Amino acid sequence: MSDDTLDRTTPSAAPCYTMWQLVRYMLGLGTWGFGGPVALVGYMYRDLVDKRGWITESEYKEGLTLAQLMPGPLAAQLAIYLGFVHHRFAGATLVGLAFVLPSFFMVIALGEAYVAFGGIGWMQAVFYGVGAAVIGIIAVSAWKLTTKNIGRDKLLWAIFLVNAVATAVLQAEVVWAIVGAGILVWLLRAPPSFGGAARVREAASGPLLAALALGSADPDKLLKILGYFTYAGTFVFGSGLAIVPFLYGGVVKEYHWLTDRQFVDAVAVAMITPGPVVITTAFIGFLVQGFWGGVMAAAGTFLPCYLLTILPAPYFRKHGKRPGLLAFINGATAAAIGAIAGSVVVIGQRSVTDWLTALLAVGTALLLWRFKKLTEPVIVLAAAAIGLVAWPLLHHV
Repeated sequence: MSDDTLDRTTPSAAPCYTMWQLVRYMLGLGTWGFGGPVALVGYMYRDLVDKRGWITESEYKEGLTLAQLMPGPLAAQLAIYLGFVHHRFAGATLVGLAFVLPSFFMVIALGEAYVAFGGIGWMQAVFYGVGAAVIGIIAVSAWKLTTKNIGRDKLLWAIFLVNAVATAVLQAEVVWAIVGAGILVWLLRAPPSFGGAARVREAASGPLLAALALGSADPDKLLKILGYFTYAGTFVFGSGLAIVPFLYGGVVKEYHWLTDRQFVDAVAVAMITPGPVVITTAFIGFLVQGFWGGVMAAAGTFLPCYLLTILPAPYFRKHGKRPGLLAFINGATAAAIGAIAGSVVVIGQRSVTDWLTALLAVGTALLLWRFKKLTEPVIVLAAAAIGLVAWPLLHHV
């Protein structure tokens, strides 16, 4: 049996789009995609599965499951996997670069301004408005993912609700809950037979990836930056804001590279720029060691997520039609979407602080629900303008 036969059925072997079309799409999403990882994966589903039909439901679910199971930024890993689906390593590499580079250059430019002017006071005002609007964007994205991927399946709904509550209460994604949900559905709906033991062993012998850290004892600060952020990108589970507590312990408490205020500003930069939230690492690297510090920090953050996506990807592609793996993916996807829904509560606690931010969050959700053609960048710009006007008035700045 050839590799082509193992890989997929005919439809996915004959894509209706070119690699460069997908690269252009990801370049645009990286430039205009506000809302953090939850919103970004929702946009990918809406645009690539629903509207264009470039990616199938099963391919999207495989990518989302793999991104949730591996450490690193969720949206970037999903983008890399979708690039791999029909265009292999070249597609994964170019799509990943197209998705990450726009926000990288934006935060480097903001870093230049930050250093030149001694801080960016207007960030608080912008984030005041944008942060609230993002809650509405995430809520609508989570609902669309739920209705499309879970449907009326009672077991998947139960998994979704349990993980949503767990994420909201624990204030973090629980990766073992996602794995456990996949195993539960696999055992209930496609239990392995004795004769399938070889396949179970094959699944268990999947790629185990080692850390890509450089020794932090090296006196060269650039290598220290590369080593630290590679370590963070390799071992921190949970996307977006999940990496923030880990980074705080390293860059503020351990290495003393930034002050508390600088660190908060770095997180704010990531939240007011499009693309992956973890691009805040590039801003941190820039403050520590200039442009090349930003390059090293970004490379260290995203190289592990690239490798942790493309190395297991062939296994997911070859065996994605097997009942056991399909059942596992359905269970893990339901749990992952539950975590996304729960994150609305987690992020909302930080962003919805008064009546105006609550109004912005609810209003954003209603507008996106009512007007299907309304684009997120328009809402984000409007929310930023409201924040710039309202913040000084409400906080007497």
